[in-house]
Amino acid sequence: MIELIKNTKIDFMGKRFIALAFSAILTIIGLIAAVQVARGTANLGIDFAGGTAVQIKFNTRIMLHDVRKALEDGGIKDFDLQDLPTENKVLIRIKKSDSNIGELSKGIISVLSQKYSQGNVVVDSTTEIGPKVGGKLRKDALVAILVATLGILIYVAFRFQFRFGIGATIATFHDVLAVLGIFFIIGKEINLLLVTALLTIAGYSLTDTVVVFDRIRENLRTKFKKSTSEIVNQSINEVLSRTIVTSFTVFLTSLALFIFGGEVIHDFALAMILGIIVGTYSSIFVASPVVLMLGKDKAFGKK
Repeated sequence: MIELIKNTKIDFMGKRFIALAFSAILTIIGLIAAVQVARGTANLGIDFAGGTAVQIKFNTRIMLHDVRKALEDGGIKDFDLQDLPTENKVLIRIKKSDSNIGELSKGIISVLSQKYSQGNVVVDSTTEIGPKVGGKLRKDALVAILVATLGILIYVAFRFQFRFGIGATIATFHDVLAVLGIFFIIGKEINLLLVTALLTIAGYSLTDTVVVFDRIRENLRTKFKKSTSEIVNQSINEVLSRTIVTSFTVFLTSLALFIFGGEVIHDFALAMILGIIVGTYSSIFVASPVVLMLGKDKAFGKK
């Protein structure tokens, strides 16, 4: 393998307290965001907040981006679109508003009729998405993240040692909360697509962390004369090139999705970009320092 960065001797552990202070701020913001989401006071998507689903039937083939532009030009806001191309149908989901279902349906038909010929657009069905459904989805999303994190703890604890599992779990929680907190601060919508991105980020972060942990474990078995702090630093430096190359590759892919992927996956791609940056950072400055502090700068043994 080609190493872009060779023979680095960066003292990562010497900067761990500064990094942990920064991570603590990100985590606190993420916890505040999580509380706001649980209370239903954040900028929640339709899945979590509830709303109205209107299915529109077209007599001719239509393009989804044309429907989106027509609705936006017509003053309709806070909506999601889902294309059903085989049936020439579009599902329009709108956040809760003061208008009732009948008024919303008439408004949508009026707006789309200006874009398409009269009679070409009809309401196929309407559904109310109640707050109970949104509350259940919020609960299920939280359970999914907790179960995934617990699985990470069990896997890493079995694969390495329990203290490594704690480090990986804390880093995963850190990454998820950091991205959630950033989305909350910048006012982005928090929906099921973001939950999907957070679970993907958790998996990516674990992969990167395990690579670092594996090198730490190898060096702990052979370099008995060095302190654990020196071994951790050496291990991170040895896999630094691999970490940067891998992260940069995934970053470029996510950036391409962000720029060219369209509005539907725009926020997902943004969450992935943030998650790659935060996940790479946490493998070095969160997971590894936690393992070091739990070991109290003593060797972990030959296991």
